[in-house]
Amino acid sequence: MIVLFCLIDKCLNTKYMNRRNLLKTLGIIPFAPLNGSSKKPIFHSQEKSADTGSPTYDVVVYDATPGGVALSIRAAREGLKVLLVNHTPYLGGMFINGLGTMDTLYNGARAPLYDELRYNIYDYYRRKYSKASKQYEDSLPGFAKTKYESHVMKHIVEMMVSAEPGITVERGYYPYRVEKSGSNLTTVIFREMKGDAQFSAKGIFFADCSYEGDLAYISGTPMRIGRESRSEFGEAHAGITYMQKDHWPPPALNQEKFRLERDLNLFQYSSWSDSIASPDMGMADENIQAFNIRTTLTNDPSNRMVPGKPKKYDPEYLKKHFYHVNGMGLKVPNSKTSWNHPELVGEQNKYILGTWAEREEVTKKFREVTLALLYFKQNDPSVPEEERKKWKEYGLPKDEYADNGHMPYEVYVREGRRLVGLKTFTQHDASLIPGQKRAPIHSDSISVTEWFMDSHACTLRELPGSKLEGEVMLKNKTFPGQVALGTILTKDIENLIVPVCLSASHIGWGTIRLEPTWMSICEAAGYLLVLAKQKQLPPAKINIDRLLRLLAEQHIMISFFSDVEGREYSAWYPAIQYLGTKGYFITYEAKPEIKLTKSLADAWIALTKSIFNKKKEDLHAVLQATDEEEAKRSPVTAQEFAASLAKALNSHSFTYSKLLQILDLYRITPNQPITRGNACILIFEGLK
Repeated sequence: MIVLFCLIDKCLNTKYMNRRNLLKTLGIIPFAPLNGSSKKPIFHSQEKSADTGSPTYDVVVYDATPGGVALSIRAAREGLKVLLVNHTPYLGGMFINGLGTMDTLYNGARAPLYDELRYNIYDYYRRKYSKASKQYEDSLPGFAKTKYESHVMKHIVEMMVSAEPGITVERGYYPYRVEKSGSNLTTVIFREMKGDAQFSAKGIFFADCSYEGDLAYISGTPMRIGRESRSEFGEAHAGITYMQKDHWPPPALNQEKFRLERDLNLFQYSSWSDSIASPDMGMADENIQAFNIRTTLTNDPSNRMVPGKPKKYDPEYLKKHFYHVNGMGLKVPNSKTSWNHPELVGEQNKYILGTWAEREEVTKKFREVTLALLYFKQNDPSVPEEERKKWKEYGLPKDEYADNGHMPYEVYVREGRRLVGLKTFTQHDASLIPGQKRAPIHSDSISVTEWFMDSHACTLRELPGSKLEGEVMLKNKTFPGQVALGTILTKDIENLIVPVCLSASHIGWGTIRLEPTWMSICEAAGYLLVLAKQKQLPPAKINIDRLLRLLAEQHIMISFFSDVEGREYSAWYPAIQYLGTKGYFITYEAKPEIKLTKSLADAWIALTKSIFNKKKEDLHAVLQATDEEEAKRSPVTAQEFAASLAKALNSHSFTYSKLLQILDLYRITPNQPITRGNACILIFEGLK
């Protein structure tokens, strides 16, 4: 299979190695070689608990969001004993509640479990309907998204979790209170959602993977909610904000920053928004962005159930707030759509700050208004006849959420509480460094972001010509960022990590809050806890370099590059991922197959020597100059680079002869010019 993909790689003529259309043509399941289920555990650290006084579980995970599922599976596959507690009977969070798509602008591989999940989606539709079927075709990436039905995802998630004997699942419980010993959690008491039953869960480590941040909140660690002022982090779009949609193409069409963003190997939206000045612009505000129910609709007559007129029906309210709603949503397989309306602006804070009983009332209101809007669009005389006719073709699917009135079980919590962690992801982390061609580099990066920073409306206020206040869509203004380990670590509880409601500003949160990103972060967090258990250390005290090497070697994307899609299993991939956290690349281009020139070789060796000797030197200016002059300089051979590298490191454990062995191992010809990717392999090995 790897040989086949190498042949495919050579057939591609696009600027970037974008293989999805070719894979469709050949009828090959995308990402088949990335199926994480084939991987053997790295560690076998599962141990029997002591007879008395020892924690029952290595890791207690709350909640079974896609991130929570990824963390649980990864930890269990590596030998940890995991308790996964979910507040509903069903695992999968928004994946099984109408989302219907992978919200990502990037179709390449990014983390083993995320890639395995996608493989399972494609495999399901291929096996059930055939690879020539419309269902299979509709599931595949195209517009940068994988699509699926909720009940299909529910089946897949249950299959993946149940395949792990190291995971114990408790359903229908929420964290009620905690017990501590010093700076550690010892026990979480979970309470039944629909009753008064409770149980206690002891653990070595705890992970809050909920959308709301409930476990972290009741543990007493600092959390934030709402929007920061622009002055707090110096963010241009923080706080109270009014934006207007501008014409396309934008005034920035000829600006270098705009061109750099449009050249990225990401799906590109052709839209542009600018801020409108107001007296309260940039002021802090307690409101977060709006929620909705991601209702599934279908126009398949054999599967369609058309609800009648709701008991609570106010056509004037619907006309005032939702008359503009037109589209039925994103298409998913089997004649279904994921309807992303209506948003009930003003209910979001009530939900996050409320008790579960109050949250149920808010959820009930979302369901009622959504069904009322559907009826309104189908029947109200103010809606044009042709539009009413189109809407009457749609109803609720009989084969989805059958035990819940064919409506999703949960609201779409776009933003909850956010951790106040050791580090904070802000707008700057997804923006170019002034004068440079890449967002800030983090030497403790555990994942990447690539979605545009966005926020749905936060209040119903508006100015003439503006969108609702708080709606921010920074399309064509956002760059891929790195997620620092410190963003998931608390300041005061050593054995609690928060990889979903992690530490971010409201604006920075917009590029993080997507399920593919959370799955990658949480799988990385699973590896973190495995290392912490193995070393018997708090997660914050784990050797960062060892963690990053492990994540790179396991093909978790910790550095984004535009030119690696489809080649994630090349020998150089782990090396460039790791070195992408160390400052070796000053753009989003890795250029792994380009010949290394003498000038860049010297700059890389200087940087390697600095890192090896634990010195902090800013060599960006040198790297930038050599990058600009690179094409004008002569290449170096593999043995020349190896000799220079060995001399710079001057290490008894890493000699020139050792480097020659590595050249032989990777079949790199010594007397031929070395590529940038192969040079990275030598550096990666040298820095061990």
